Amino acid sequence: MNKLVKCYWILKGVGFRNVPRRLLQAWRIHSGYLANKLNPRRFSDYYFDREVSVTASEVRNAISGLFPNFVNIRLPDDDSGLFISKESSRRYLVERCERALEGQYLYFGSWYGNTGWPPDFNLDPKHCLHYPNNEFALKTAKSGPPGDDIKLVWESSRFSMAFYFARLYARTGDETWSEAFWCMFDAWIAQCPPLNSVAWGCGQESTFRMMAILFAAAVTLKSASVTDERLMRLAKFIWQTGRLISYNINYALSQGNNHGISEAVGLLTAGLILSHFSRANQAERWIIRGKKYLIQEVNRQIYKDGSFVQNSMNYHRVMLDDLLWGLVLLKEEIPESVCRKIELATNWLAAFVNPLNGRVPNYGANDGAQVLPLSCCDYLDYRPVLQAAWFACYHKKFFESGPWDEKLHWLFNPERQEQDNASPSEDAVLRTPSCREFGAGGYYILRSKQSWGFTRCHTFKNRPGEPDMLHFDLWYQGRNIIRDGGSYHYYTTEPEITYFQGTASQNTVELDHQPQMMKGPGFLQFYWTKSKLLRFEATDREVVFEGEHYSYHRLPGRLTHRRKITVEANDIWQVVDLISAQKKGRHTIISRFRLEPGNWLQQEEEHFVLWTKENIEIRWKKLPGFQAGIADGYESLYYGQKETVPVLTIHGFVELDRQKNHQLEYQFIFKN
Repeated sequence: MNKLVKCYWILKGVGFRNVPRRLLQAWRIHSGYLANKLNPRRFSDYYFDREVSVTASEVRNAISGLFPNFVNIRLPDDDSGLFISKESSRRYLVERCERALEGQYLYFGSWYGNTGWPPDFNLDPKHCLHYPNNEFALKTAKSGPPGDDIKLVWESSRFSMAFYFARLYARTGDETWSEAFWCMFDAWIAQCPPLNSVAWGCGQESTFRMMAILFAAAVTLKSASVTDERLMRLAKFIWQTGRLISYNINYALSQGNNHGISEAVGLLTAGLILSHFSRANQAERWIIRGKKYLIQEVNRQIYKDGSFVQNSMNYHRVMLDDLLWGLVLLKEEIPESVCRKIELATNWLAAFVNPLNGRVPNYGANDGAQVLPLSCCDYLDYRPVLQAAWFACYHKKFFESGPWDEKLHWLFNPERQEQDNASPSEDAVLRTPSCREFGAGGYYILRSKQSWGFTRCHTFKNRPGEPDMLHFDLWYQGRNIIRDGGSYHYYTTEPEITYFQGTASQNTVELDHQPQMMKGPGFLQFYWTKSKLLRFEATDREVVFEGEHYSYHRLPGRLTHRRKITVEANDIWQVVDLISAQKKGRHTIISRFRLEPGNWLQQEEEHFVLWTKENIEIRWKKLPGFQAGIADGYESLYYGQKETVPVLTIHGFVELDRQKNHQLEYQFIFKN
């Protein structure tokens, strides 16, 4: 690739409309402007006292005024169904909180890292690497050797444990848990001086931390642990966070993704808190800018069908959590255009959530983020966010009452009764699982009696995530039979980084050992996929999807991959892949399906190879020159963890030209 072509794809990846912001950011960095504005001296007590006048009583009133529900929450003590029982939720919370006091911090909602108590917030526990807290954050807060993944030190500073301590305090009234949160807060302030610790290296991370700390501060506000000294430290922390975001939000906006939404919410949050103080020079400006950027980014990033610009289930949840927090702050002041986009995004997610366990396809980038962990449900359970978002949109619950209601209870008035604002007919249509076409985002959902699947067919207009076009996900009775490989780490060593960020970890076809797109620097992809939907029809007898993509037109043969997916009413699925070329040549074809773990048995028939497990049967029609079998692969359901999974792999060499195509046929049969 020559320099001119590379420059084009970098600019396209950044987004041509974002180029002015990126150029401005480059000037701000290289001219020293940003280093001057973010000089740690400007975040000192001297500057705070010069710009802000506040008392501990005003801090208390600001928190009470903005978050009355957090301060005055009353959780039910019985087994009414609103939550799991009081005793069960206590055990869930106590385990995590006690382990934190023993020095084991919960990472990405799944695994524990040895951080000590109070936690060492500058420690990456996986690599036992300690980051400095006396160097400029924007220089040290980056991934790569020797640490590889900055998220492993950022995670503890997201302060997710604050939610657990506060929720356990609300359940028990035990001062131990309130003091644990405030002790953690004191330790973080001591260990992470402004702009001299990696924790200050990202405005979005700082926003998530401020949200967690404000939640816990509000819940414990009446506790004996909340001293005037701590409230004043909290006021300064909020001012410092708002100051960081306000000076560097240009970079977040230039990314055109959830960073812009998160930091807009962060700037708005800081401004609204400071607006309750006797004097806060920047409060009104932060509020105005926060609202402006929030409206701008929501309308820009949520497509007209409700899908999200980042092509990721988890980032869709991050976006909704950000907006739910915004709804708590602004209440009835949210513009109609933003409310409509939230409604569309909520309905998009509702189409994918499995009601049996709350799971969604492990699709797209998954960095382990859960901005508002306000239930005792697993990280992989999306029912809490959908229940809360659905109620915010329609004043009704999407699911029956259950443990997933806790998030709704925290964010909105628990005494508020469901209202009949949505017509019953519309409501019934929205809640009923059905085949769905989200054309703007390129998502297509096919359903049968007890199984459903989805695929992608999309021409990227914004920065792509993964090279996974025509990926196929298949579910049966709540189980993810054919699944995505996940993310594992955003930055790691080979071969994991190529594996998880390439076409090899998807359920699609790979040609000539090349990913569908070429990996660029950072998160950029070159040679964006172009696709075409050929057919999407649903009848009482069957549902048919057919589409093709042209990612491999960059290869010498100008190859095209067409996939047809058909499901009959009796849960019999057929997938047909057609590979064609515009020029004569010999090519490698590899088709992969990542299977549910278990004992898959393989047997040979005259014309087919069969793989069976319990009541599931997979058939592949034999082809000369091709081999088929199950090999070990990997999947990552939780960030930083990977597990071995069986991967059905079919590979071979073929001669292709304009008249000679190649077809692979598979059947997935569920025997009820």
